[in-house]
Amino acid sequence: MTKRLNGEFQFNLKSNNGLVILTSEGYSSKANCENGIESVKRFSQEDSNFEKHNASNDKFYFNLKASNGQIIGTSQIYGTEFGVEKGIASVKINASDAKTEDKTSNRILQRVTYNS
Repeated sequence: MTKRLNGEFQFNLKSNNGLVILTSEGYSSKANCENGIESVKRFSQEDSNFEKHNASNDKFYFNLKASNGQIIGTSQIYGTEFGVEKGIASVKINASDAKTEDKTSNRILQRVTYNS
C-alpha cells in the first residue's frame, strides 16, 4: 500500500516473482484502501468477478470487480488473451494469502529540474 503524490492511497498485488499483477484505484483514505485489499482477497476466487477487455492498442487487460460491479483492480496490459488468462490465474493464487506492506509513510521524492 502506497500513497500517491495527490494524497490518494493505492495498492498493488504482486505475484510470487515480484511482478505487479493488479493495481487498485485511488482511495481517499487508508481505511478504504485496506477494505479494497480485503475485497481483492474475497472476490478474486470467482471467475465471474473478472472482466476481460481489449485495449485500444490491440492488447488485452482485465478488471476485478466486486459483487456491486465496482472495479477493485486493473491488470497490466498483456500482448495476448492467453496472457490475460495467466494473469487472472496468478491473481487467484496470490490474492488469498497476500501480505500487506504499508509503505504509506515513505516520502515520495519528486525531482524538479530548472531550465536556465
